[in-house]
Amino acid sequence: MRSRPAPAPLLIACALGIEQFALRRGERTTPGGPVTVLRTGMGPAAAERSVTRVLADPALHGAAVLATGFCAGLAPGMHPGDLVVAEETRDPRGSVPCVGTELLVKELVRTVPGRTVHTGPLTGSDHVVRGHERSDLLATGAIAVDMESAATLLSAVRTAERPVAAVRVVVDAPEHELVRIGTVRGGISAFRVLRSVLPAFYEWHRSLLLPRR
Repeated sequence: MRSRPAPAPLLIACALGIEQFALRRGERTTPGGPVTVLRTGMGPAAAERSVTRVLADPALHGAAVLATGFCAGLAPGMHPGDLVVAEETRDPRGSVPCVGTELLVKELVRTVPGRTVHTGPLTGSDHVVRGHERSDLLATGAIAVDMESAATLLSAVRTAERPVAAVRVVVDAPEHELVRIGTVRGGISAFRVLRSVLPAFYEWHRSLLLPRR
């Protein structure tokens, strides 16, 4: 009789306190294994430091890593509260392919009905992107940008081979730019969506234990 793989930990990484709060901060266990929510701090350097440090813990050996939080949409027609499931993350140091994109899309559609889910490359930046920078990044093929996902996933796969993914909630877009997340309706909409996505993350995590065909 073939034994089932041992449950693997899941590390969910976000940058901001408001994102961590939306994700109901703390640790818990799911059918896929223990789950840790990590607040990395803002920016790629902070994300790289935090993720590298935490994954050095033997308790997180082999952990799957999922980067999440808010992002800026790049494509016309995107709205606050839309979801972005990365097919890959990119930054000047390279790209990292994501695992289980189709499953995440399926589960997010089921978990957060009525919300548009976009898939495509998610690019990294070391600053908040505005104005013409959006169109420049869109021309590269990216559909959204944030400051931590690319650094998070690159750090994760550098420490060990592991499944990685990135799911972001659009907080502003070309026709819906905002200045302060906490005081604009778009930010509130994005917060409510982020608060609802954990079941989809847990199902993605659980699916990693299933035999591959």
